[in-house]
Parts: sequence; structure tokens; C-alpha cells
Amino acid sequence: MRRYGKHTDEDDIRSRPNRKGNRPRTNIRPKHEDAAEGMVLTVDRGRLTCLVEGRVVMAMKARELGRKAAVVGDRVALVGDMSGKKDTLARIVRIAERTSVLRRTADDDDPFERVVVANADQLAVVTALADPEPRPRLIDRCLVAAFDGGLTPLLVMTKSDLAPPDKLLELYGDLDIPYVVTSRDELENGDAADRVREHLGGKATAFVGHSGVGKTTLVNALVPEERRRLTGHVNAVTGRGRHTTTSALALPLDGVDGWVIDTPGVRSFGLAHVDPSRVIHAFPDLAPGTEGCPRACGHDEPDCALDQWVEQGHADPARLYSLRRLLATRERTEGD
Repeated sequence: MRRYGKHTDEDDIRSRPNRKGNRPRTNIRPKHEDAAEGMVLTVDRGRLTCLVEGRVVMAMKARELGRKAAVVGDRVALVGDMSGKKDTLARIVRIAERTSVLRRTADDDDPFERVVVANADQLAVVTALADPEPRPRLIDRCLVAAFDGGLTPLLVMTKSDLAPPDKLLELYGDLDIPYVVTSRDELENGDAADRVREHLGGKATAFVGHSGVGKTTLVNALVPEERRRLTGHVNAVTGRGRHTTTSALALPLDGVDGWVIDTPGVRSFGLAHVDPSRVIHAFPDLAPGTEGCPRACGHDEPDCALDQWVEQGHADPARLYSLRRLLATRERTEGD
């Protein structure tokens, strides 16, 4: 067997031929400096619909990206056929650094997190006041995911003609979350869309909510030229609606600069990935009080420094209660 020393000639080096062609193998990846910039609008079975210079382009992920996946809202670089014509396909070769992420897990014991939306500025949590009944624990979980991922929450309450919003407003009043209350009539005549639109200008807003709350109906009203399938009826027995949105979809906002991102209806929202130290940053009046907390404090322990911080008058006790309620929801099921 021949061994190579320190001083070998190039002719002495064995090279394995490339069976698929004459070009030698290399680990150097192309830079694709001429790649076009685009935004992912939706993902369906490995095919990504992107917006590139005003054209809708179908693309797939390049092999060199490995397991890194692009999601709705991602800013990407593409090469290949970007004419947008039928049966053409481009390649996504880069995914830009994300400014925010909305993530969830299947449940609280699932270690695998899933990024639902990237680069959204705002999370609109849509809940019905009746038919189906509100699920505060699910709302809490959505709020925790928003705070954790760097999104500003917006609470949208529908069907106020069936029940008043007072209880929910009292529950979330101390969180200082902006909100909009709508009725079924307002959804039909466009008044609800107009009032929600006031909160969406210049932002990318992801809409989330469990089935039957009117989320997709509201999205349809906001983007009438991109009508999605109408919502299914709410099952009178279970109180759950049919899933009418099967994948996240980014839509340009009608009449205002901004984006609306419709997401599938959720029945659960796992928070296994959430770190309490990130959620506290959504409470600027409480965050300074954590300097005296023990290492890895969950902020609901006997020696948590936030109790003394509140007792000294630096923050409202109701704010600390709200923080702990949100953090505690990670360990509860949504039906609690």
C-alpha cells in the first residue's frame, strides 16, 4: 500500500472520478451574487410560492441549504427561472436572518419546535366571544409565543352580538394589549375590517385563532381580491369549526401598505421551546426587578425578586400576576 509523505506532487494524488460528469467534486459553494431577492408567500409540499419583483414565482429549496427550511414571511435569494410562467421553477439559495419568529410545538412535551411564520411584526390573536366559547388559556399561550418570538400582540374579539367583551377585557387589561371588538354584522358590511386595518398599516401581521372564531372571514374582508375559501360551519355538538385554512399564506393588505398572514386554525399551542427569561422582556416595568433573581429563576418561585420589586412600588401587582399567569400556562393544557 502506498503512503504519501509531506512533499507529494500533484500527479501522485489519487482523485476519485465524478460518475455523473467530468467536473471534479468540490466543497466550495457558489455565492450566487446575482440572485434575486424575494419573499415566501406560502409553502406546500416542498414547493414555495414567492413574490419576486412583483411576480409570483414557484421555487424549491436548493440542496446546499441542507435541513434549513424556509417558511412564510422569509426573505430569500433565488436563482433560475423567475419568469413566473406555468411549469417553471426557481431555486432558493439563501435565507436571510429573521427579525422575528412565531413558533409552536405540538404539545408541551414535544422537543421539536416548528416555525409557523417569520419576520412578522404583529400577532393578531382572534377569539370569538361566543359560539365557540373563548379559551383564555389558548389566548395566553399565543401571547407567550408572541412575546417570546418578538411580535407585538393584538387581540381581536369577534361575535360581540352574542356576548359582551367585558370579562375578556378585564382579564387582559393589565397587559396593555391593543384590542378590537367586532360583531358578525360588522364583518359582513366591512366596518370590522376598517377598524382592524387601522392597526395593520406598515406591518406584517400574522392572524392566529382556533377554528370557528371568524379568523379567515376577517382575513377575506381585509384582502377581498385574494378571497380564500369561506369558513366552515361550527359544529353544534363539539363547538369546533372545520379547518378551512390548511397552510399559512401571506397576502398584501388591501388599501394599506402591509401584509396579512393567515394561518391554519389551531386546537393546541405547545410552548416547550419558551424560555421565561425572554417573556419577561415584554414587561419592561418588571424586567429591572429580575436582577436580584436566582439563576434560572422561573419568576414564580418563593425567592423570586419580583415580589420585593412590586412591594417597593416599582410595578403594579396586577402586572406581576399577569406575567405569572402567562408563564404558568406553559404547564397547563389549553382546556384548563
